[in-house]
Amino acid sequence: MKQTLRPFEEVRAALLAAAEPLAAIEAVPTAEALGRVLAADQVSGLDVPPLDNSHMDGYAVRTADLPAPGTRLRVAQRIPAGSVGHTLEAGTAARIFTGAPIPHGADAVVMQELCSPDGDFVIVNHLPKPGEWIRQAGEDIARGATVLAAGLRLNPQMLGLAASVGCATLPVYRRLRVALFSTGDELVMPGEPLPPGAIYNSNRYVLRGLLEALGCQVNDLGIVPDSLEATRQALRTAAASNDLIVTSGGVSMGEEDHIKPAVTAEGRLDSWLIAMKPGKPVAFGRINDPAGGPGAAFIGLPGNPVSSFVTFIMLVRPFVLRAQGVAECLPRALPLEAGFDWPRPDKRREFLRARLGPDGRVLLYANQGPGVLTSTVWADGLVDNPPEHAIRAGDRVSFIPYSELLQ
Repeated sequence: MKQTLRPFEEVRAALLAAAEPLAAIEAVPTAEALGRVLAADQVSGLDVPPLDNSHMDGYAVRTADLPAPGTRLRVAQRIPAGSVGHTLEAGTAARIFTGAPIPHGADAVVMQELCSPDGDFVIVNHLPKPGEWIRQAGEDIARGATVLAAGLRLNPQMLGLAASVGCATLPVYRRLRVALFSTGDELVMPGEPLPPGAIYNSNRYVLRGLLEALGCQVNDLGIVPDSLEATRQALRTAAASNDLIVTSGGVSMGEEDHIKPAVTAEGRLDSWLIAMKPGKPVAFGRINDPAGGPGAAFIGLPGNPVSSFVTFIMLVRPFVLRAQGVAECLPRALPLEAGFDWPRPDKRREFLRARLGPDGRVLLYANQGPGVLTSTVWADGLVDNPPEHAIRAGDRVSFIPYSELLQ
């Protein structure tokens, strides 16, 4: 019986609905929180900057003391960053450096390039406006403001922001534990002899790298023999100590494809043929833990290298992010001009390997076959093309850069 292809959006929505965010939270040093997912809003307990401070190296002055350019003022104090001056007396200036607090009484800073030192005096050759080159207290962050919201995946800038308000540790969700294995007696590992009919297992490296880039704790189970019992045993082992099981290969309907019966026997399975290219066969379900634990979610990907790569970044990645507690987990696309023709589109939604050309237009890799892993390295993103949608050079296409998909 012919199976109906399910729309890509429908499948992705179902996957996201099934993703159960982790409950366990741990506090980690801010310096070690890169890539982790923030579990609670971070609220500033102070103003940043805490005091009005100088934006420039120069002289803090009272604008009322400067009737005209060329006014000569006595330099009464010197205020480097990290120190606090005293009240600025009328008719004086304070030598001040970037980041130093503005002394009480001063209402402007004149940059040093517009001043001429004259012994214990300075000649001010510029008439500043009140507030000129002064950073106001709380200008960046006000006390009580939420600086980082729960659900963010922490990048270096966010760690710096947390440090700027004094956060020594951050509450984050624990890492998602993911078991990974491949099926197929034709697979061998790099470094081993390559018998006739065999291929090296590239998916293991791609998928493991993608999972680790997402901050997962990966349990690599290697290659599982093409038998029902071996596949069932691998699933039981993985379900005992992992949150998610990801496999490649064995999800089609052939006699040597054991994923569907194995998952059905060890848990529950929704097996989908998705209206996407490359990709189509993807399996999703849940594996029971024989010891009575919570078990693990299961996602089975196609064995073709590009199909495995594309279905991971378009389907597994959002699932992983949602399970980690990330609020925004779908990639953003850019509307860009096509520098290619695509006259014979597929009936399925296509994800075409592409890159930006020197003129800013999107270029397409010539061979879009599901086994051409070279295309994934040449490309720097995917064109998300609707079903049966022909493209002509100059048309607008939806381009998803790797920066939205591979981190």
